[in-house]
Formats: sequence, C-alpha cells, structure tokens
Amino acid sequence: MTIQTLREKLEELAPEALALDWDNSGFLVGDEKQKLHTVYLALDATEAAILAAQQCGAELLLTHHPLIFRGIARVTTEDFVGRRICQMLQSGISCQAMHTNFDVCVMGTLAGERLGLKELQPLEVTGSWKGKPCGIGVLGTVPGSLTLRECAALVKERFDLPQTLAYGAQEHRIQKLALVPGSGADEIPYALAAGADVLITGDISHHKGIDAWEQGLAVIDAGHYGLEHIFVDFMADYLGGQFPELKICKEAHKLPYDIIQ
Repeated sequence: MTIQTLREKLEELAPEALALDWDNSGFLVGDEKQKLHTVYLALDATEAAILAAQQCGAELLLTHHPLIFRGIARVTTEDFVGRRICQMLQSGISCQAMHTNFDVCVMGTLAGERLGLKELQPLEVTGSWKGKPCGIGVLGTVPGSLTLRECAALVKERFDLPQTLAYGAQEHRIQKLALVPGSGADEIPYALAAGADVLITGDISHHKGIDAWEQGLAVIDAGHYGLEHIFVDFMADYLGGQFPELKICKEAHKLPYDIIQ
C-alpha cells in the first residue's frame, strides 16, 4: 500500500474539507505515493516524535496538530519548524495532520463517550457529515447529577490525568455538560447559550474562568493535551482494523509538562 491509500481511508473518517478555515490539516510533508509499511502516531510533530518515527522505521508520521499552521517563506535548519521538516525529508518520513476535521467528525463524540455522556449533540455546529450536524465540542447529559468536584474527579479518572482545575463552587450541581477537547475558551458563549452547567476543556485563562462562573457556568480545565491525547489510541485501533498488514507505532501517554508540587 501507499500513503495515498491510507489518506483515502482517512478521508472516509474525517474529510479534510470539514476542517475549519484557519486550520492546516492534511498532507504537509513528503510524497503520498511512497510505499507505506509503518506509521507512527503522535499528538504533535515534535523532534521527539520524529526521532521515535525514525527509530521504528515509519514512513509516515500521523499527528493531530499540524506542524505547519501558516505559510513559511523558507525551509532551513535555522528555524525549528524547518529543522523538523528537513529531519523528516532526510529520513524519508512524510507527515499528515488530522486536526479540526478530526475534531468535528470524531473528537468531541469520542471524548463524550469516554466520559459516559448521553444524548450527545454538537456544541458549535460548523457543518454536516453523513447527514448529521457536526462541529466543535459536544453537549451531553449525565444520569441524575454530579457536583463540580465529582465531575472534575471523573474527568481526571477517565482521561488518566494527575489533576484538573475547576472554576466554580465545588457543590455546584451538574447535569448538562459542554465538552471541548483542546482549547475551548471561545466556546464559552455556546455553552452558556445551550444552558450547560459546566464546560470541560483546556487552555482556560484566569479571566475566562472567573467570568464564566460569574455567569453561572462552571469550568473544568483538563489541559489541552489532557483531553486530546485520546487521538493516538483511537487512530491506532482504527488503522489496525482497516489495515491489518500495517505496522503501527505510537507515542506513549505522557503530559508534555511536569507538575511541580
């Protein structure tokens, strides 16, 4: 098989046309006609991920976040992005990113199901896929209700995290949840409009968190990586089912930062 064969299958899962207009999902580096035997999965195309892809003999590095977000004028080793591109090309490694197209088609539902939410629907509708609305984040409910403290503990457990941050009263009752893996501060107005009791996301600033709570919306910040690392395991299972002959290597689940107590 070739990289193009795999790319065609990925289009069935999450079409690149559904990516948001500011995004740069898709095939970013390499030759899609290259023969493909091994793929390496990671959240980001870091130098560590590229080295791991080299070590396992991968011809393709498949990530969630794009290595290249905006146009670049030159590719040299003097720039950290250029250095990674050169490193991949010299090693015969191509790079594909599935970012907001994966978010709107898969990520929100995947995260919601991991948390055990029911009655899932898109939070911010951005398009349609397979005859249904799709978009950024999801809305869902839990049977009965949870306190904010219980909800934060549930997020920590289900996503295998050492900690979460919560804005709001610990005994605040929660039944309707908005969940936005990644950076979801811009979705606060959608969560408020939907009548959510809590927004679970990442990258919440001090002011965004306290302002949301002032309006009655609790916020749980699980970190950008914290809710999106599920991309790696999902894609390993998906590609393994679609291409049994493909060798799949993947990045281990590890926070990209240290918590200093």
